[in-house]
Parts: sequence; structure tokens; C-alpha cells
Amino acid sequence: MTKGKLIDFFNQGNNVSPVIYQQIAEHFTYKKLAKGDFQLLAGKVCNEYLFLENGYMRAFVHDTEGKEVTTNFYIPGEMVFEVSSFFKRDKSKENIHTLSECEGWFITFAQLNELFHSIPEFRDFGRSILVQGFSGLKSRTLSMITETAEQRYAELLKSNPEIFQHAPLKHIASFLGVTDTSLSRIRKDFAKKH
Repeated sequence: MTKGKLIDFFNQGNNVSPVIYQQIAEHFTYKKLAKGDFQLLAGKVCNEYLFLENGYMRAFVHDTEGKEVTTNFYIPGEMVFEVSSFFKRDKSKENIHTLSECEGWFITFAQLNELFHSIPEFRDFGRSILVQGFSGLKSRTLSMITETAEQRYAELLKSNPEIFQHAPLKHIASFLGVTDTSLSRIRKDFAKKH
């Protein structure tokens, strides 16, 4: 497996020499995970900054009653890591596991910091990834307050339709903040309207 997609990911919207991104990519290590494997377990410190090239992952926590609540889905072409645990070196409250066989490229916290200090272009790239992540998190938080479950369903269907082929409906329901039964009703109603 080559690092072509990883280098393309670095190069999105940046006017930086491909040589620099090739140099950065050399620090990333290939990783393959089977379906059902954990990329991160709650209670552990997140130490890998993973570019997901192929496959699908899900982040989840356990609520006060011990039920799993999906907090995020990861699709090919995204960075997978628990930002608070990774940068603050705290134990993660989230689990991240694979919904399918996955392949990607990772770098450790120590390696990432070394690159941030030695290659300014990578620091800029890292900053843009964090801004996108925080923006997405803010949008999701606001949508849980200001949008109906039907609107959240429609947005997920529009932004990540492939999730519906790879994630069980119970995981999608918990991500949308509804019960499995409510999601079934929403899907039926949505199909009638569209």
C-alpha cells in the first residue's frame, strides 16, 4: 500500500511543495485492523493520530445506565483520534472501534510534536485539521439542540450516506439521539416524502 492518499490529504488546499508532504508521510506507519477491533479503549491515553484510508470506524461512550452512545463515525479520508486525550495526555472517555476492516497510516504523539516543531507547513496543516474538527463538533452540538431528529437524519444521509451501509441502525439511532423505533419511523416517513 502506498502513501499516495495520505499525501493527497495533506495537500488539500495548501500550496506547499509535494516534497515536504512526502517528507512528512515518511513518518507515518501503516496499520491494518480487522472488523470489531478497537483503535482506542476508554481508560487509555490516545497515542495515535490515524489517517483512515479504507474502512469505517465508530466512537462511542457508555451513558450513566451503561448503554452505548455513538459520538462519531469516521469514514475514509478522515483523521481518527480522540482530540482531548491525544493532546492533553488524559485517559480517554471514548472508545473507537472498527465497523469494517480498516487500513490507514498513523503517527504517535511524540512523532507528531517533533514534526510540528521541525516543519512549519505541517503545523499549519495540523491547525487546520483541529479547526475543522472543532467546527464539526460545534455544529453537531448545536444540531442536537436546534434541529429535529428528522433534520439530523436528513443531514447525516446527505453528508455520510455510506454510514448507513456500514453501521448497524442502533448505532445510527444513538448518534442521532433517538431510539431504534424512532429511527425506523423517521426512515419510513423520510422515504415517503422523497
